[in-house]
Amino acid sequence: MSNQKIRISLFLNYFVFAILLNSVGILIQKSINSYHVDELQASILEAFKDLSIAFVSFFVGSFLPRLGYKKGMLAALALVFAGCLTMYFGNSFATVKLMFACVGVSFAVIKVSVYALIGVVTNDEKEHKSLLSSVESCFMIGIAAGFIAFPFFYSDTNPNAWLRIYLLLAGLIAVSFLVLLLSDFKADYEIPGTSVIDDFVEMVKLIKRPLVLVFAVAAFMYVMTEQGIMSWLPTFNQKVLHLPETTSIYMAVILMLSIALGRYLSALLVKKISWFFMLFVCLAGAAIIVWLVLPAAQNLAPRQILSFADVPVIGYVFPLIGFFLAPIYPLVNSFVLSSTEKKFHSPMASLLVFFSAIGGTLGSRLVGYLFKHIGGGKAFYFSLAPMAVLLLCLWFFYGFQQKQKT
Repeated sequence: MSNQKIRISLFLNYFVFAILLNSVGILIQKSINSYHVDELQASILEAFKDLSIAFVSFFVGSFLPRLGYKKGMLAALALVFAGCLTMYFGNSFATVKLMFACVGVSFAVIKVSVYALIGVVTNDEKEHKSLLSSVESCFMIGIAAGFIAFPFFYSDTNPNAWLRIYLLLAGLIAVSFLVLLLSDFKADYEIPGTSVIDDFVEMVKLIKRPLVLVFAVAAFMYVMTEQGIMSWLPTFNQKVLHLPETTSIYMAVILMLSIALGRYLSALLVKKISWFFMLFVCLAGAAIIVWLVLPAAQNLAPRQILSFADVPVIGYVFPLIGFFLAPIYPLVNSFVLSSTEKKFHSPMASLLVFFSAIGGTLGSRLVGYLFKHIGGGKAFYFSLAPMAVLLLCLWFFYGFQQKQKT
């Protein structure tokens, strides 16, 4: 199979899962409004998604090359197809949790496959960073598409009408399954060890490398920040900015599109300027938005929202933090993957997904706790702490790269 066909398959699968995986923010809001759970209970949805990702990803990277990336992704698509139908017919907080567990298990396989295959279809570090940023940009476009699509299914007369979107999503998954099934998927990739147990041992040994340890911290901190904001932005818009439910979701699309734009531009710029310099500027920009913009949300008085022109300015400005956060995740991941031997890309991707999932779970739970106990207007200030840790991680990566050059 040509590299171009592999790339198309990676983009298509990532787009479909982007819609499902990151609907957690919408489902948190829906669970509070429709199933009458509180903020802390609703935040458990992130754990059902991310802990499933973490558990499966920790083991899947060591044997996925032996199973075959195509078989693994087909199984993942079949499972999430069943999860969508379960959500549609179940219509309860319990089935929301079950659906996200299916999505988490499936996405672990998809993401490890995508990250490992990027190493197969690229020839150098700059091309690797560019393609990974492009794939992650496509992922954010998928998230934005989901945030736009969900409110189209809302109805003032039928409280269950929104569930119909899961029939649409099941149809998209079926299309993705058929495209992958009919592809002549043969990629040239290496297997880490001589047996499945040996593969797993080789993956665990990677954790001892200083580069991997710092990378684990960086991935954990970044996803804690991004997922905390992404999952709770619709609720922030509704409870703090006093926007209607549908408007609060539409306004969250600004975050997804700003992340997509940031990753698209970084995919172009990384070939021309230092990625370290780019990320230092991005972290500074994100911190400035948190520090200067969030105070405007304090004690904001409710007002009638009849159109997007009535939305407070902060509703447009704060989501732009995504533009500055956007390049960090794909560029750091690409740096570490391209600094690792290609035969270890699958187990390395497995560790990446594992630590990212744990970070996402804790980030959402922490924001849910802060929303309940100190209020949504102050909850997002927590993101300044992981940003500071990320800055230290970048200094380490810079030093590591300079040593490699000497």
